[in-house]
Amino acid sequence: MTDDTNSSNAMWGGRFAAGPDAIMEAINASISFDKRLYAQDIRGSRAHAAMLAATGILTNSDAEAIGEGLLTVLSEIEAGDFPFSTALEDIHMNVEARLKALIGEPAGRLHTARSRNDQVATDFRLWVRDQADAAITSLTALMKVLVAQAEQGADWVMPGFTHLQTAQPVTWGHHMMAYVEMFARDRSRFEDARKRMNECPLGSAALAGTGFPIDRHMTAQALGFDRPMANSLDGVSDRDFALEFLSAAAICSVHLSRLAEELVIWSSAQFRFVAMSDKWSTGSSIMPQKRNPDAAELIRAKIGRVLGAAVALFTVMKGLPLAYSKDMQEDKEQVFDAADTLMLALAAMTGMMSDLTVNTAKLEAAASSGFSTATDLADWLVREAGLPFREAHHVTGSLVALAEKKGCDLPDLSLEELKSAHPALTEAVYSVLGVHNSVASRQSYGGTAPDQVRAQVARWQGLLA
Repeated sequence: MTDDTNSSNAMWGGRFAAGPDAIMEAINASISFDKRLYAQDIRGSRAHAAMLAATGILTNSDAEAIGEGLLTVLSEIEAGDFPFSTALEDIHMNVEARLKALIGEPAGRLHTARSRNDQVATDFRLWVRDQADAAITSLTALMKVLVAQAEQGADWVMPGFTHLQTAQPVTWGHHMMAYVEMFARDRSRFEDARKRMNECPLGSAALAGTGFPIDRHMTAQALGFDRPMANSLDGVSDRDFALEFLSAAAICSVHLSRLAEELVIWSSAQFRFVAMSDKWSTGSSIMPQKRNPDAAELIRAKIGRVLGAAVALFTVMKGLPLAYSKDMQEDKEQVFDAADTLMLALAAMTGMMSDLTVNTAKLEAAASSGFSTATDLADWLVREAGLPFREAHHVTGSLVALAEKKGCDLPDLSLEELKSAHPALTEAVYSVLGVHNSVASRQSYGGTAPDQVRAQVARWQGLLA
């Protein structure tokens, strides 16, 4: 028998020397991560107990004992005095076991008319709803910082890029407001997701509902939901609220990563558009001149965890029949990690942008180089000389080639040189070759003109107030 046991243990392998039972306990238990749901679990149980008493399913004395006992469990967990047990599998059984130790027999009546299936669906939905609220709050804080940056730099001229090549001059304020718009859409996605997830699964029981005369509207209202979920199968098997949260988080994370990438580029010695404070930078152990934008780089990297979490949960859910399968235990770790990562990235980005130092001289010098006003020259030829745009584009291209050959920029060409490309060019064209004139002319709605930027700043200050 000893030989057989050793052989079996070797087959199961690794650190699970106790054999299959230890492996099953390890793969089946979720308490190591779902203990994060303790507050939601206790809140849901207290609402359930109160409803059971209101409908006459439990006595008032039992419901009162359960309610008070659950508050004791809550205080023990928050004080760090609660001994979580892997043998009890999950947060639900851990709480219930402790409740029984505290109040005795009434604890066994708490689970009347519910299942762990609707219990965990309710707990998890409450937790994700809280995270959506936190994301909305964090995004609002970041947007306010970006709006403040835009207001300060409404007149600061900088190069606008396409393909990371100088394209046209824009303003710092316009660039900041682009991210305000992106993060506003992110915020609205979390707000929309929150509305859809705000239905209560509790009372769906295992999958078919219950024969007890429960009041699902009462528990839904007690937990801040708009209504109970209308189908018990859907109630226990739905995880699209988590998928939608991860989808919104993934899109938001991409926006954070794009801004982080720009901060990395802009703070480099080759650009020097911005400098991040010592709070958000580190030095080199060997190169004393270095100031590394580590916080921005870490945001850029950590975003992969959020994207990975979304893919992982979509993969878990894609092949599951109704209603509940144990696969769905794999929903939480991904969402927990993604939410933690997103909140950290939002906080770090808000901090970086709030004390960013902008080198306006470098911005303007860069905006004035790279033939950034070439489009303005072409537009002038269309507007003032009546040329078709394609011809104006060709004329401007020939002048860019001439300036490249001479090693200068367009405003440095003489009037004679300009006229060599087209006789309609006059001294007046120099007014559009300056970057400040260029940005000031972009008065179309949503354009980069300082007046337009200030209008958008004022609009968002009102919306964010």
